[in-house]
Parts: sequence; structure tokens; C-alpha cells
Amino acid sequence: MFEPKGIFPALVTPFTKDGKKVNEEQLRALVNRCIELGVSGVVPCGTTGEFVNMTVEERKRVIDIVVDEVNGRVAVIAGTGASSTQQALEMTRYAKDAGADAALVVTPYYLKPTNRGVYQHFHTIASEVDFPIILYNIPQCTGVWLTWQMVEDLAQIPNIVGLKDSSGELRYMLAVLEKVRDKINVLCGHDEVVVAALAAGASGAILASANVIPDIWVQIYQHVQKGELKKARELQYKVQKIARIIAGSGAVGAKEALKMVGLKVGPVRLPLSVGGELSYEAKEELRLDLEKIGKIKPQPIKFEITEKPLEERFAAVEVTPQIIKDFNIRIGEALAGQEPEVAHIDLMIGRKDGPLGEAYAKAKASPAPGHEPLLAILEPNLAVKPTTLIVPTVTIRSMRQASMVYGP
Repeated sequence: MFEPKGIFPALVTPFTKDGKKVNEEQLRALVNRCIELGVSGVVPCGTTGEFVNMTVEERKRVIDIVVDEVNGRVAVIAGTGASSTQQALEMTRYAKDAGADAALVVTPYYLKPTNRGVYQHFHTIASEVDFPIILYNIPQCTGVWLTWQMVEDLAQIPNIVGLKDSSGELRYMLAVLEKVRDKINVLCGHDEVVVAALAAGASGAILASANVIPDIWVQIYQHVQKGELKKARELQYKVQKIARIIAGSGAVGAKEALKMVGLKVGPVRLPLSVGGELSYEAKEELRLDLEKIGKIKPQPIKFEITEKPLEERFAAVEVTPQIIKDFNIRIGEALAGQEPEVAHIDLMIGRKDGPLGEAYAKAKASPAPGHEPLLAILEPNLAVKPTTLIVPTVTIRSMRQASMVYGP
């Protein structure tokens, strides 16, 4: 019987630019990249694969493509879960016939069945399809906990071979390992606790971030297998922010990161969206951390001024802001100075009568050389000194506007 061990990326499903079709070419490219970087297998049509946003026929097509591209090189664990037992049965039968190695079956969701209903759901699928089944606990998405007591009962069924736990709750995982570690393989499904789970006895991990950095997770797994926990911890520390962002945003974060490393996996499908599950700030942090670990090259900031050179100290005063092409601005950066430069600007908020207020007053009273505020000419013929060095982005026409732009 199949035993799931090692690192398995929970594959994203690449879509075409309009999001209407599965992008077969990019799916095959993703599978090959993961295999080349050392994974033990791949998992199509899971949570990160947006299975709930796909039709049954699309899911079947994705399983076919992945099985075909893998061609026996690594294991294929097909996501076949559904809120309906009948649909989960249909998908599990299909995965078996398509040539997958096992099925990943999530707890039934939406209607939130009782423990009895959950047990019968898995028992029915395992009894009617002679095929390795991996239970899938992800209560933050389903609203249903697969209790350790139920896992212990289900582990008695011969073709239930594993559990993927994505809860991130280590107490739960330890309870499960205590009860069933000799009967089934327990896999970590939460990117942020991989080293802890492996050290506790988990057999491997199925991870969203393994789409992006499969080689690093493979190294971590190998270190733990050799008893090199310190090396494993140090590696996890390096990718912890990446793991946290992708674990928190799922397919959105994984796809954005894959685009950054050069894979054109297309958009997520609604109702998922960048700016929703993944904030623009988190997207930028993701990029910076991928730079730090060498997965992408640092992006230079480029300027191209298409009209006359900027001659004003405060570019938005008395002139129309120039059009700037090919400019990739980063968080905390802005245009400033007599010519287009880069300035790092941090927003700090605090009480005026507190430490921040005192520091602000001191900075105004004793500005650093070269940072003295200049006169800004307001209409009509009114001159004021700005009280901060923030560059205004609108034309200033009154004292009220000046106070809003320049600070208190």
C-alpha cells in the first residue's frame, strides 16, 4: 500500500489570462520544475489548487494532465474531496482510473455534518473505492474538525493510509501521532510549523509554498531525517515569512510568488483576489524575501522622464507632475529632491505630548544639514515653510491645504 513520505507541493492550478480555462502548458511546466527540485510527489486539485472554484470536468482534466506529465517519476496524490459524498466518490474513482497513487479527501464542508456524518463520509469512500485514501483536516476552511478520536477510528480501515493536517495546531498533531503513528502516515499541511511537525514524527508535508521553494523544503526534510535539527530550523527561519504569507493567502500568495520567480500561472479565480487575501504590502514583503534567499534578482528602480527635467525642489508646486515611465517604486520609497531621487519614508504615529512628539519638535528645531525646509510658493504670492520633508503630490493653493500636506 502507498505510504506518503517526503515533500509534496500542493499545486496551484494555472489558468489562462482571462481565468476561464486551465493553462495546460504552464501546469506541465510547474510539475516539471517541482520534480527537478527534488519533491517526493505532487498534489493537484487541493485547496491551493482552487478546487472549489473549478468544475468537476476541470478537476478531472487537471488530474489527467498531472498524471501524464509526471509519468511515474514521483507520486501523484489527487485532491478528490467535495462537500457531497457522492461527488467525492466520483472524483476518487476517477483519480484511481486516471493513474494517481492516492486520493486526498477533505472533510465535508458547508453543511457541517456531525462527527457521525463525517465518519460515514470517509468510511463510504474508503469502502467503495479500493484506493489509498489520505484524510484531510483543514478546519480554518471547512469549519469542521477531524477529531483525533475519529482519526484513530478511521485508521483501522486498511486503505486509509494517511492524514494531512493543515490546522497548524501542534497539540492536535501530537495527539494524532501518539494514537496512529504506527498505522498511518501523518503529513504537515501548514507551512509555518513544518520543522516542529517533522521533529515530532510527521512523515512529510504537503505545502502551498512548496510550489515556490520546493528545494528548500526538501533540504529541511532531509536535515530532519538525518537528525540535523539545527540546520533544519535555520532554513525554516530563512523562509518563515514566505511560509507565513503563502499559508495565510493560499493560492493568491502562491501564484504571486510563482510569477515573481518566472512561472506564468495566471490569475486566481473569483472570489479570490490580490488586495483581498493578499495585501499589496504582503506582496511586496514576499518579493523582498524571495530576493534575500536568491530566488529572484533584486529589482532596480528605473526612471525615465518624458518631458522637461524637474527643476523645482517641490515638484508638485507650480508645475504639473511629470510622467514617469518604467518606475518600480517600493514600499517606503518616494521621489524627492531637486532631481528624481529615491527617499525612504516611514510613517510614524504617536502622541504629540509623547516621545514621538518630542522627537518631531526637535527635528523641526534643529534640522540636519541639507534637510532645512525651503520656501514653498502658494497662490496668490504666499510663502510658507513646510514643517516636514514629505514631498507634496498636489498643487498647494491655500494655507489649509499646506497644513494638510506638510503636517501639523
